[in-house]
Amino acid sequence: MDIKRSLVLLFSSYGCFLFAQEKAIDTVYVFDNQMNRVKLFHPVKIISAEEAEKNSSNLSELLRFQSQVFIKENGRGAVSSPSFRGTTAQQTAFVWNGININSNFLGQGDINNIALFGYDQIGIKAGGGSVVYGSGAIGGSIHLNNILDFNKGFHGSLFSEIASFNTYNNFVKGSYSNDKFSFKASGNYSVSENDYKVSDLNYINRNGNYYNTTFNVGASYKITNDHKVSWQSQFFDSSQRFPVYEETGTKTKYKTQSVRSLLSWDWNKAKFSNSLKAAYTEENFQYFGSLNQPKSSGGTGKNYIFKNDFNYFLNSKWNFNIIGEFQINKGEGYESGISGVSRNIGSVSGLLRYFATKDLRFEGGFKKDFVEDVKSPLMYSFSGKWNAAKWYDVSLNVSKNFRFPSFNDIYYEPGGNKDLRPETSTQLDMTNEFKAGDFRLTLSPYYMNITDLIAWLPTAKGYWQAFNVNKAESYGLESQLSFSKQWGNHKIRANAGYYYAKSIDKETKMQRPYVPMHRGNANIDYEYGFFKLFAQGQLNGVTYTTSDEKRSDAIDPYFLLNMGVSATLAKKYTLGFKVNNLTNTYYKTVSFYPLPKRNYSVYAAINF
Repeated sequence: MDIKRSLVLLFSSYGCFLFAQEKAIDTVYVFDNQMNRVKLFHPVKIISAEEAEKNSSNLSELLRFQSQVFIKENGRGAVSSPSFRGTTAQQTAFVWNGININSNFLGQGDINNIALFGYDQIGIKAGGGSVVYGSGAIGGSIHLNNILDFNKGFHGSLFSEIASFNTYNNFVKGSYSNDKFSFKASGNYSVSENDYKVSDLNYINRNGNYYNTTFNVGASYKITNDHKVSWQSQFFDSSQRFPVYEETGTKTKYKTQSVRSLLSWDWNKAKFSNSLKAAYTEENFQYFGSLNQPKSSGGTGKNYIFKNDFNYFLNSKWNFNIIGEFQINKGEGYESGISGVSRNIGSVSGLLRYFATKDLRFEGGFKKDFVEDVKSPLMYSFSGKWNAAKWYDVSLNVSKNFRFPSFNDIYYEPGGNKDLRPETSTQLDMTNEFKAGDFRLTLSPYYMNITDLIAWLPTAKGYWQAFNVNKAESYGLESQLSFSKQWGNHKIRANAGYYYAKSIDKETKMQRPYVPMHRGNANIDYEYGFFKLFAQGQLNGVTYTTSDEKRSDAIDPYFLLNMGVSATLAKKYTLGFKVNNLTNTYYKTVSFYPLPKRNYSVYAAINF
């Protein structure tokens, strides 16, 4: 098989659009067409919709047990933020179908205000990705992807769960497709009293109830064999209350609504593909300092995004990719001093790929952003992957990445700072993959140097203000051991990960707060006929909560264990039972807010 045909197979997995012949063999459409190219050089963990059901409480739980991402959660269902490789939440990019959806105001994504259900797959990529995915993709990126199939007819599914603390999750999905047209819609409603008790601290999660509703709809139509138009939209509504320690405490709540809509026109030929996208995203939020009073603060952010991705094969060895993007970001705050802010952002990226042999390939890229009133650096990336032997692959990645200041960083009153510089990072990582029989071991050491880190610090004037602070560096190791085997009707899959992260302030030489140096997780799945069993474990080391590594204020190590069983009849009807925190462990990820001890859920699913 020649190199071009090998690449066709790689790029066309999940429906990417490069072809070995003029006639298209088109089975699925993926909105994030860059993701399959990224996988050629970078490890990307894919979590399927079925696997997501194991951690159906929220997206925080899913990432905590099924990825290397560290999650800080202010109580179950409350404010939650991610961290890759010792970086901050603002240095993590959330990408919805190829579009960066970090908040205009905060510069990050609040995980518990991002839907868990409604995606066909969730991708986890560690390491810098600003050349492709823009501002914030410093520590890593979380990809929320939808897929549209063709020639699949009608399919539907229903998932319904009842869990502890008066929690109810319901999700319904339906799809239809023929050789020309594909349509998919889904809806989710989750609600919980969330009034769990933690006896170790004499704690009750008072005023912790929440709900969220999501509706997703997508369609794709083949105009000709070469041209396709596609559309995907998501509507999300959520309300969450913030816990109080005493019944007499002032009860608060936070409400948010978001709209995301994406229209794509794809043109695909034997030697090139072009994807033109237009997107609109909107976020609305309201904070209520008292439940029965009008909102205390809030805001509306709107983004208009135009993006073109052109990919061309010069020959079987050389491929170049040019990405142009233009955005208009708007923000209107309430009681925040942010009034009618607008920012224009343009960027151009270029990537050149060289496939020396079927076992050796390279990619070099650059990106220049033009951000209104912000001086942005020239970014670059270089990647190489070598399939050195049947038992060993190695890849090397070097990149410069950045994050420009958010609207709050610049305009919030009081405290915004119009003189802020973008955060930048230079990083290096190497992935070594060893294969022996049914075992696979991955070792990924990394190093990251971050400058102009943006932090909010107290001032002599009595309020906090955004500043560019001293340099930081992060280095460590991500490792993963996996095993997969089938004996007749018996199937087993297992994986275990260990993650070491040293993230320090280069001036104090101290570990940065809320970055545990040692973490690990493990997942085991066993299947026999209609019966399935799974177990999940997580180990978290000491987590300092202050910048001086004060042990008395640190969060103690903990180990968590989840288990679940399910049975499927006639390949359509599934009944399952799950136990979360089986060991009844007292634990927390931030100070003062413990998370639930042992809790249960029962669920039913129908596929037709």
